[in-house]
Amino acid sequence: MRRFFKKRFIFPVIATVFLFVGASFKDDFFEIAKQIEIFTELFKTVNMNYVDEINPAELMDKSIKSMLAELDPYTNYYNEQDIVKYKINNTGEYTGIGALITRKEDKLIVKEVYKSYPADKAGIKPGDEIIQIGDVKVIDIKDDASQLMQGAKNTKIEVKYNRQGKTVAAQIILDEVEIKAVPYYSKIDDKTGYIVISQFNKKTSQETKEALEALKKDGAEKIILDLRGNPGGLLQEAVNVCSLFVPKNEIIVTTKSKVEKYNNVYKTTREPVDTEIPLVVIVDGKSASASEIVSGALQDLDRAIIVGSRSFGKGLVQRPLELVYGTQVKVTISRYYTPSGRCIQALDYWHKDKNGKAVRTDAANYNAFKTKKGRIVYDGGGIQPDVELAETKLNYITDLLVKNDGIFNYATQYYYKNPTLGDKIPTITDADFQDFKLYLKKSNFSLDSDTEMALKSTLSAAKKEKLEENITQEYQQLLSAIQKSEDKLLDKNQSEIKKLILEEVIKRFQYKEGVYQYYTKNNSEIKKASSILNNQTEYKQLLKMI
Repeated sequence: MRRFFKKRFIFPVIATVFLFVGASFKDDFFEIAKQIEIFTELFKTVNMNYVDEINPAELMDKSIKSMLAELDPYTNYYNEQDIVKYKINNTGEYTGIGALITRKEDKLIVKEVYKSYPADKAGIKPGDEIIQIGDVKVIDIKDDASQLMQGAKNTKIEVKYNRQGKTVAAQIILDEVEIKAVPYYSKIDDKTGYIVISQFNKKTSQETKEALEALKKDGAEKIILDLRGNPGGLLQEAVNVCSLFVPKNEIIVTTKSKVEKYNNVYKTTREPVDTEIPLVVIVDGKSASASEIVSGALQDLDRAIIVGSRSFGKGLVQRPLELVYGTQVKVTISRYYTPSGRCIQALDYWHKDKNGKAVRTDAANYNAFKTKKGRIVYDGGGIQPDVELAETKLNYITDLLVKNDGIFNYATQYYYKNPTLGDKIPTITDADFQDFKLYLKKSNFSLDSDTEMALKSTLSAAKKEKLEENITQEYQQLLSAIQKSEDKLLDKNQSEIKKLILEEVIKRFQYKEGVYQYYTKNNSEIKKASSILNNQTEYKQLLKMI
């Protein structure tokens, strides 16, 4: 086994490390060679002498991923299994069940089901907890259990899942699944078209072009692009989307790196569809990377009004590089800069706070730049909208409810209590909100706020040190005070929470398409975007056209 280990795992590691050093290798040859030798000798020594049998592949996988975690969250190593997921994200195509599934502790939870795909046809619903795939129980799987639900087209997979306290069996027949980059577009009034771009894969610009041309053919004279929640994707597709609205040979983004070959200027290379049509782009705190290239470029070129809240602030560019044995490493190779010259990277991964988190660029250190017509824009922290809307940014307490599935789980209960709702849009009343709070209490839901987690950590340390008897009463008083404060925050943000509950409930009955359709008539950000487009004086003033 050890001889196999040397051949199968040590040499790939050496190749991997050599890959990372790139152009700087010859300058630091001795130090790099020294560290590689130390690492190789250490790994071999531990493998040969450790008291128990170890798994070299698993240990190496964790070693590489831990090492890269010290750089930034985007520089990642992909083993053979990881590659499948990465390709899905970039192409938007795969063979599977057509559902978004997440692992939470030992549970495999269905978070979203895509309309008319295998999981939907098999009757799977959001909130279902998959407990068995074929003959394999999920609780016994340490790795990614969702891999067991992938395979060739027409493969039949037997699953068991828990739903509202009952165990249900189903057969899912795998099929080709296409994740659309433009999941929805429509007219929101006689003259205004609305296009949602959810990600930047290989089909994004083509799907956006088709949507734009269809809307124009249907009489649209103004366009709203919705990039909220879009995490980004392929840089070239961001450039191609911009090319639909700006002239050919316009600079969209520049990348700068210590490696000369990664210093590039990306220009539009295609003939535009329409360079004059009034345009508003909506962004929020989850609009990142390629979304920020599009919104930043269109802002710098004075081609669109940006509405919403400050975007995420990811100004780093990655490239996947092939390694041996079908593995890959995705490396941050450069930073990108918008046409005005600003890098909107928000986090400094080389400087971290006492908790090991990257430091955010202070607003006082932002630098001013000018758009094509002389408007002032800033770097340092994402794309700042021309028209900022407070409602686009989630409150801290609401964000915790979303992250910890409080709203998701309540929507599951609501769905089964109201099975005949169909395509009707319900009203989430004050009574429903009180029912929501009662649900959180009955289910012992914890917000896991930083304050609450710090207090629980203190009690845990006290128990280890046999001090809990002396502080139990005070602990309960403090915990009660924190929970009362959180309860007040829930009430304070009632309208925001009710809105998110409604959106999740609509998704259960009408899929994601139903949420977008509801947005077109009821969403405040879309209403503001439409208002700007319908007021040509305001639109032109914002763009300094008058």
